[in-house]
Amino acid sequence: MSSLLRKPTLRAVISSAALCAMATAASAQLKVGITVSQTGPAAALGIPQKNTVAQLPKEIAGQSIEYTVLDDATDPTKAVANARKMIAENKIDILIGSSATPATVALVDVAAETKTPYCAMVPTKGTVQPMDDKRKWVFKAPQNDAIMAEAVADHMAAAGIKSVGFLGYTDGYGQGWLDEANAIFPKKGITVVATERFQRTDTSVTAQGLKILSTNPDAVLIAASGTVAVMPHKTLKEQGFAKPIYQTHGISTMEFVRVGGKDVEGTIFPAGPVVVASLLPDSHPSKAAGLAYIKQYEDNNKSPFAGFGAHLADCTTLMLAGVQPALTKAKPGTDEFRAALRDAVETSKEVVATHGVYTFSPTDHAGLDKRSRVLIKVDGGKWTLVPETK
Repeated sequence: MSSLLRKPTLRAVISSAALCAMATAASAQLKVGITVSQTGPAAALGIPQKNTVAQLPKEIAGQSIEYTVLDDATDPTKAVANARKMIAENKIDILIGSSATPATVALVDVAAETKTPYCAMVPTKGTVQPMDDKRKWVFKAPQNDAIMAEAVADHMAAAGIKSVGFLGYTDGYGQGWLDEANAIFPKKGITVVATERFQRTDTSVTAQGLKILSTNPDAVLIAASGTVAVMPHKTLKEQGFAKPIYQTHGISTMEFVRVGGKDVEGTIFPAGPVVVASLLPDSHPSKAAGLAYIKQYEDNNKSPFAGFGAHLADCTTLMLAGVQPALTKAKPGTDEFRAALRDAVETSKEVVATHGVYTFSPTDHAGLDKRSRVLIKVDGGKWTLVPETK
């Protein structure tokens, strides 16, 4: 009897081996942490992003992928808390977030401190520029404001617009667009004659609108996002402004058109190619990816897609592109794997996604070119493609 007790049975050996294999597989599982604004002022952006999670890849290079999604309520403090929780408790290998600029920028420090590869979902160039030891952990899916602002400036110049009033958020998103307008517009012969700002939570911009109108600009550029951008647009119309009103890629959702109705007819704005994927020529590199994303999103959610959700899909595509090379150096869940993943993503070339084709380098963690933009006009309650001015 004592001899039998000392000798494990075949079943016990198999069970033990199976448990070890399961433990090894679990420890090697790739973990992705996502914080988005499902509530708060940026919910119009965060909800499509949260809804996109269901269609993200479940496996890559033999590794299963676990996604953890938390709501930061458009609050930078909450976004930071979410990230720290997922890094400490969920042991995530990749961080993605968030829906609004303040929360997204706040995560840069967390990623650098914990050495966690991070993909940002706002266009603000400050997340990846100037490149330094902190920002080297950050990559960005949305287009730089400069790429989009140049398209707007070219269209304005071709239309004979010489003066523009600027009405934008007080935060990093508004500042980013204002900086680019002041840098790019004068090169096209366009002067920014009035600058007014407002908070995302403001319910009126009556005073700001009147100040802009007092300068009699040829056009107005609004730098806001989602359905919040309807309010300043509608205010200018009510105040009698009948000249062109341009918006930014922050309004890349049909909810903007639905809520704005006739007041936003004629609006011209730049956006990623996925927004009008069905209108793109077959030769466009992002058309197939865009159409596939849209079909799956709308099949899953029974509601129209939004370009913001595609930023989450693109962040995932970009970060997962580094997994296979990283696996040759270390296993998920380790500091060595996260460092190898960061290095692999940084050397990615011509990665096709819904918003464009990405090529990163040690000095460029935005990675997009003019293939990442189109000009769109709201016409008859729909989006139409506007040929870019050469």
